[in-house]
Amino acid sequence: MVFIFISAIRLFGQENDSLPYKMYKDRFVMYADVGFNSAPFSLSDNFQNGEDKLKYKNNISPALGIGVAYKWFALRVGFTLSGNLKAKNKFGETNYFDIGLKFNIKQVFTNIDLRSYRGYALKDEYKWNDSLNELTPNGIYPNLTATSISANVWYFKSKDFNMHPVSGRVGHYNRSAQTWYFKSSINFFGITNSSEIVPDILADSTDRMNAQSIGAIDIGFIPGYAYVNRINNWQFSVFGGLGGVLQVKNYVINGNSRSFLGIAPRLDFRLVGGYTKPGYFIFLTTDFDVKSIKIQSLMYKQSFYQIKLVAGLRIKTKKSI
Repeated sequence: MVFIFISAIRLFGQENDSLPYKMYKDRFVMYADVGFNSAPFSLSDNFQNGEDKLKYKNNISPALGIGVAYKWFALRVGFTLSGNLKAKNKFGETNYFDIGLKFNIKQVFTNIDLRSYRGYALKDEYKWNDSLNELTPNGIYPNLTATSISANVWYFKSKDFNMHPVSGRVGHYNRSAQTWYFKSSINFFGITNSSEIVPDILADSTDRMNAQSIGAIDIGFIPGYAYVNRINNWQFSVFGGLGGVLQVKNYVINGNSRSFLGIAPRLDFRLVGGYTKPGYFIFLTTDFDVKSIKIQSLMYKQSFYQIKLVAGLRIKTKKSI
């Protein structure tokens, strides 16, 4: 799968000596990144055979990205490398697709993402499926697909906090900064399969356990706190927030859909850290997006997360010399 990430709307606010960060606006930035994305999920309910929780895992593929940035323009193209990290006889094969847009205007940072994972393994299905054993313990579901479409906007209260130098590509911090922030979020996410998501042997006669699709559309608000600092060229930042969303959730069985209205908690958490000097940088970035749906006694939880190592050069142009 080819993952294309385009961030072409990057507007820098005016900078002055009182700000705690340095922006290298006149340097041409070239960088590359390597990492992986994953989206495991679980289903909890009173299943047959005494089971109360099913864990579904995707097979992870490494991803490579190459990007450039200059002034207001930034472009990154990424590729999922061939091959999965886990054994295919145990975890099958997962096809992954991701496309996104990010931009920052002064104290507002916006992130729009589409993610899709096709192909999952159900952990330890051999415990109730006689066709499996400890050598091939997991059930393979090649058509089981998880999808997430998200639009998130962070507003940072302090003018000292800016996502451009936090990410480390086109700038970095010279001293610490911290702020309260407010995140608004609109999401569509869920799982679908060509047949029932829960194996027949574990499902009773209730509709929710025989669903071929479970999903939700929600809108939420998350207050949080962010901190960034740079000490001896080592920079690190952490974000943490907790809030809630209003959901329209549904499941589909045999072409018939049932919808419900509800609320759910939301966690916002990310870590960014690394080594940065005017001419180059290397950063480790993480991003965790935890989503959940509860329909009667059925609980669906999914964690979309990303871990990536980013390294690059900030090259002087004639204007900046």
